[in-house]
Amino acid sequence: MAIALKPQDTIERLRQERISTLDEIYDRNGIPNETIVNKHSTFLTPSIEEFIRRSPFFLMATADGDGNCDVSPKGDPAGTVRIFDARTLAIPDRRGNRRVDGHRNILENPHIGLIFIIPNVDETLRVNGRAFISADPNLLASMAMDGKAPNLAIVVEIDEVYMHCARAFLRSGLWQPEQWPDPETVPTLRAIVAEQRGLPAPDESAGKRQEEYRTSLY
Repeated sequence: MAIALKPQDTIERLRQERISTLDEIYDRNGIPNETIVNKHSTFLTPSIEEFIRRSPFFLMATADGDGNCDVSPKGDPAGTVRIFDARTLAIPDRRGNRRVDGHRNILENPHIGLIFIIPNVDETLRVNGRAFISADPNLLASMAMDGKAPNLAIVVEIDEVYMHCARAFLRSGLWQPEQWPDPETVPTLRAIVAEQRGLPAPDESAGKRQEEYRTSLY
């Protein structure tokens, strides 16, 4: 059973007692063996290319020039990510909320991290590299969905590629339906935004929980 944290002074105490050296982390976690340290490559192998092609969903991490971070979920039918060669891939930039947080970050700081996920597969693939933004019409046309090309594409020049083991997915039970919550019990996007802005709670009665954007994906 988890022990509840004590209020208010807890954060200040945690700051004062924080881990501040790599040696302290190794003392707690142990030192990785050589196989783990050297498990990455600087290029895509045929099997890695196949993993990416089979992935319909991935996470894209960027940071601005000051190190402020952003992680965005990206999704399309499997096979939409374009693989140019063993060191380069391109991601379609579909319509979204127009905040362009990741775009701003890439303009300031090209470093990017991607984690590719395949449903019902516990292992994931990480790609680290440097990105730039393209509006090349031929590239965009090759990424069209439902007759609509993306406005932009993000081209990633690969520095590092490696697989993640299954522990996080096994611990979370992410692909085990018996552990899934009832969606009706989870706060909706509209409810969370209203709460953040101090607005009245939206009508969440039966049939009124779905946001309109779901009908216009492309």
